[in-house]
Amino acid sequence: MLVVFIRTIILYTIVIVAMRIMGKRQIGELQPFELAVAIMISDLASVPMQNTGIPLLHGIIPILTMLAIQISISFITLKSKKVRDIICGKPSVLISAGKINEDVFQKELYTLNDLLEQLRTKDIYNIADVEFAILESNGQLSVVPKASKRSVTPEDLNINAKYEAPATELIIDGELIKENLKRLDYDRSTLEYELKKMGINSIKDVLFASIDCQGKLFCQAKERK
Repeated sequence: MLVVFIRTIILYTIVIVAMRIMGKRQIGELQPFELAVAIMISDLASVPMQNTGIPLLHGIIPILTMLAIQISISFITLKSKKVRDIICGKPSVLISAGKINEDVFQKELYTLNDLLEQLRTKDIYNIADVEFAILESNGQLSVVPKASKRSVTPEDLNINAKYEAPATELIIDGELIKENLKRLDYDRSTLEYELKKMGINSIKDVLFASIDCQGKLFCQAKERK
């Protein structure tokens, strides 16, 4: 039993490292060859994990081989557009200038029901509101609504919008994120002073704290039990 436990930990660690090296992508964003490699790696790991009669190296070596193949293909596709088009495929225009391209649907084995379903996930319930719809190589649908159906932007109203950047986390669950504090050139004593103004005496009592690009501090204290 101990042998199975140790083998499982080793294989799990290798699979996690391999998937991490492959890059940060969600399942729906993987290219076909990346999805195939991910499935094969998980299958290769499960065999020696279940059968202790199979040497551990017989599972590790194929996993590392698949990882090397995936990295090689990714590197090649970065350097060559032709290879990238062959391996990953090209985006397909399903709707162009408001017109449905029937031949593209047949080529991609894609149905109108598939299109309508993906449009609904983007809060578009009328195909007549779509100017362009593009099926990306990873299966995701990109949609450009018609001009009359797009959301109004500050530019449309001739409003000069202020610059906005993502807020920076300073404290998460009582832990101070020192690198963010240093990057913002924000003094710890200043932070603690602002927290005391909010009635919080210690950083450990903070559930979450962040500061936006305008210098406004947001803070929520932990609930006292």
